[in-house]
Amino acid sequence: MKKLFSEIPELTGDRVTLKRLTQADAGALRKLTDDDEVYRYLPTFLFEKQYDDKSYVIERLYDECLKTSLILGVYIDGDFCGLAEIYGYRAALRKASVGYRLIRRFWGRGIATETLGLLVKYLLEDTDVETVTASTMAENEASNKVLKKNGFKFAGHTVLENWGYAKPILTDKWIRTGIGYRLQYKFQ
Repeated sequence: MKKLFSEIPELTGDRVTLKRLTQADAGALRKLTDDDEVYRYLPTFLFEKQYDDKSYVIERLYDECLKTSLILGVYIDGDFCGLAEIYGYRAALRKASVGYRLIRRFWGRGIATETLGLLVKYLLEDTDVETVTASTMAENEASNKVLKKNGFKFAGHTVLENWGYAKPILTDKWIRTGIGYRLQYKFQ
């Protein structure tokens, strides 16, 4: 088993590849981060939004940011189409959280579903993580469907959370456990 954050993996699915961002992705990352519609259901403090210079963001992703999260580029046929993230790792609980965001023209094509599936497979098969969680704004129906397609179970509404908006918001919590995953797919 790999220790989470000890490496930057490259994960390949049927259409989607998740891998390290390079400086060549700075322009496409700008297109992603400049679209308010992409970020309307996301926290305001995401790493890629903290700095205006996207080359600087990419430069810092794998040193400053890698201590607490892993952000990978989402690619189809070599084209950058978004970000996938593993964050909130709790070693004692063997738990990590996941998220993603895609450039709008890639919405509705199953890319988010495949991206999330690759993250879950990596975490549950290749690391010591046994529980994968996700948080969504209650009104984010598209992401809720993606989570359901990937075997996440709705864990309920939580207390209001501070996602950086003017006032706290109510989030939905989702969970996927490795125990059921390993039993379902006969992994030991």
